[in-house]
Amino acid sequence: MAMNLKDSFLPPMHPEGRKFVAIFAAITVVLFLIWHVLGWIGIGLTIWCYYFFRDPVRSVPTGDSLVLSPADGVVSLIEQVAPPTGLGMDSAPLWRVSVFMSVFNCHVNRAVTRATVGAVAYHPGAFLSASLDKASEENERNAVRFDLADGRQIAVVQIAGLIARRIVCWVSPGTVLRAGERFGLIRFGSRLDIYLPPGVNPFVSLGQTMVAGETVIADLSSTAPAAACRRD
Repeated sequence: MAMNLKDSFLPPMHPEGRKFVAIFAAITVVLFLIWHVLGWIGIGLTIWCYYFFRDPVRSVPTGDSLVLSPADGVVSLIEQVAPPTGLGMDSAPLWRVSVFMSVFNCHVNRAVTRATVGAVAYHPGAFLSASLDKASEENERNAVRFDLADGRQIAVVQIAGLIARRIVCWVSPGTVLRAGERFGLIRFGSRLDIYLPPGVNPFVSLGQTMVAGETVIADLSSTAPAAACRRD
């Protein structure tokens, strides 16, 4: 209980955030020397920075056929489009589910299912608002192809946003990942696109809140139709 309470108020921080928290803290000290009001603002921003890079433990559902959300956030787009280029995938349209992450979401990205990384393709680009549809084609992005044991493929694309200026991905072709295992993150505010295999329909709806490594986006073994794309 004590450990759960501690993690609720002081969740673990990903190592990627240490230098940023240190920078925020150093600036806060300077702000206190200038004016204590500015110092307190600096403390608030330092706390926000810590929570931005939080890396909480997740309860990953069991089941090799489940496709999990790779990111915390809100489903902003659900549509059928061609998969990203550079991954060696067929150009036939697939269901794409986009998860928008605000600056208040946890930004650690997780594997959608147990798979082997088949390809990674980075594309430089602009920094438009990640909530826009054209961000998938025009923004800086990093695409990862997950190869499943049955031969099917899932693509996940990390997309930089209006504020985000750094995509981090620490996997390479040949890396074997468990469902829910961490594979990257984006700084600060962004979006992830998930391209499902042919014939696999999304279970989620527009506006639905997603939890990385926990929320089920689709079931590879299901023949159920796609969920209604609506906002209630």
